[in-house]
Amino acid sequence: MQSHDARKQNLAWKGLAIGALGVVFGDIGTSPLYTIRECMAVLPPAEQSTAILGVLSLVFWSLILVVSIKYTIVVLRADNNGEGGIFTLLSLSRIDKLAKGRLTFGVVLVLIGAAMLLGEAIITPAITVLSATEGLQLIWPGVSHLIVPIACVILVGIFAYQYQGTKFIGRIFGPVMLVWFFVLGTLGLWHLVQTPLVLTALNPLHGVHLLQHHTKEASVLLGSVILAVTGVEALYADMGHFGRKAIMVSWYGVVLPGLTLNYFGQGAYVLSHPGHVENPFLALAPEGPLRYGLLALSFVAAVVASQALISGAYSLVRQAVQLGYFPRLTVRHTNAEQSGQIYLPLVNVTLALGSIAMVIGFKSSSALAAAYGIAVTATMIVTTLTLFVVMRRAWKWSLWQAVPLCALFLSIDVIFFSSNLHKLFDGGWLPITIAIGVLAIMTTWKKGKQAIMKRVYANEITEDELNNIASSKHITRVKGTGVFMAGNPHGTPLVLLHHVKANKVLQETVVLLSVLTEDAPYVFSDQRVTVTEIGHGVWRVVGRYGYMESPDVEGIIGQVTKLGVDLNPSSVTYYFNREMIITGGDTPMFEWQKHFYGFLSRNARQARDYYNLPPTQIIEVGLPIQL
Repeated sequence: MQSHDARKQNLAWKGLAIGALGVVFGDIGTSPLYTIRECMAVLPPAEQSTAILGVLSLVFWSLILVVSIKYTIVVLRADNNGEGGIFTLLSLSRIDKLAKGRLTFGVVLVLIGAAMLLGEAIITPAITVLSATEGLQLIWPGVSHLIVPIACVILVGIFAYQYQGTKFIGRIFGPVMLVWFFVLGTLGLWHLVQTPLVLTALNPLHGVHLLQHHTKEASVLLGSVILAVTGVEALYADMGHFGRKAIMVSWYGVVLPGLTLNYFGQGAYVLSHPGHVENPFLALAPEGPLRYGLLALSFVAAVVASQALISGAYSLVRQAVQLGYFPRLTVRHTNAEQSGQIYLPLVNVTLALGSIAMVIGFKSSSALAAAYGIAVTATMIVTTLTLFVVMRRAWKWSLWQAVPLCALFLSIDVIFFSSNLHKLFDGGWLPITIAIGVLAIMTTWKKGKQAIMKRVYANEITEDELNNIASSKHITRVKGTGVFMAGNPHGTPLVLLHHVKANKVLQETVVLLSVLTEDAPYVFSDQRVTVTEIGHGVWRVVGRYGYMESPDVEGIIGQVTKLGVDLNPSSVTYYFNREMIITGGDTPMFEWQKHFYGFLSRNARQARDYYNLPPTQIIEVGLPIQL
């Protein structure tokens, strides 16, 4: 008999599994709305009924090889204390650590994958909501001119509720998607039983033969097949929100069966109605109330699908901030029980404006489909390449274990990527442009921060010299505690030297505080803080946080008092440097990067706010820096 705690834990992960249906699998779960339709549109009308078996074979084996094997079985194993995402692969592969902060080829490659994923996160809500809204034309043909405004209003509503958090959204969207997958499977099974011949499409040779006999259309066809696995990166990016177990249970228990039955049901309908199918998905339901009901449900499900990469984008950007690749942003935790569930207001607004702009600019889901595919397949390639390094360095796999598997994954990724290149001038340039902009932010911020670290924190004032300053008869020691923020846990921060030089005083208790981000997503509380006594009332404190945690300086100071440092947290004064960037120096950066870094620095969230400190206890010292 299960204990109370075991039953509670069992219910918890089941709740997470249902929540994952509404957040993680929304995008891939609504792909039946348009995947078969877009694939059939590539082929000549006279051959569609004969080619459907090949199309189904390509779609089914894409789901098996890409989602079930690559991501669910292999990639989800690459978790760092339960966290996933492209930056988790960067951490596990130790590429960043071995590069010692430099922007090497391996680091930039991972950043490109992250940038592409963020580009996809802008397109995904737009294409899913727009495709759902377009279904209204089948009931009310006269509303065609209102499709774009309606889609924009829906997007505003979706992003307006993001502040409630993943738990709230999953609680609402999860049950909806559970009903959705049940309906998908039921309708598909109904038609499949009537035309069992469609099951021969399980043979992968049907897909191979289709590509061989339609060499001219093969590339475009595979570019449509990729729509079946849209949102696959969300499985990994959202792992911290729900956990590997919940995602796997949802996929194998609900999503994969529902998708497979529905795709084969659509194929069965096409086989039994040659030349008379414009929308094979809606055709699964009989005309009348049932079809209207399916249309209404698909509308709701497509709205849910827009959530797939929104929450993943929050996790991705927060990791980039903590690892030093992105300016500081406001991070709000939305679930005390699941630390990975967060909300970033600025990211939310950016995604909202970008998605609405996509809808207004492209006006139809078919036009947006042309922009979709390049970003997701490029990210898949980066994931495979980085995964190989993780297999070798973190998992200690031998070459004969890692090479064949990654070669299989990479060959599939490259085929899909090359098949989407024809979309470049039809809209595929858009996610690439977005990715280039994000990449410019990440590389510029990293290089700028490194340059400032060298100039500001690489001074030669040693701890012995600091001791001499603290004990000098020319310096007056006053009551109280001064906490001087130091980006480097060595040497002496310039803000302290400026303070002493200007005021000729120093508090009785001085703390040099450095907050470091570790490669792990979380740091245990007993490893959070280390305290070292320098002498004459001067202490060096190092606070460590994982890349999935938000620093809390007040919490660090509270731990410092427990470790024997005599201070009163309520009377502490915190000293910060306030960077004032001046261009025209000899820093090895492009001139545009120097100006761009200055812009990012001025608009980044101030350190005092990022560290959650009371404004009445802060003193900022201006620090002009010429890059």
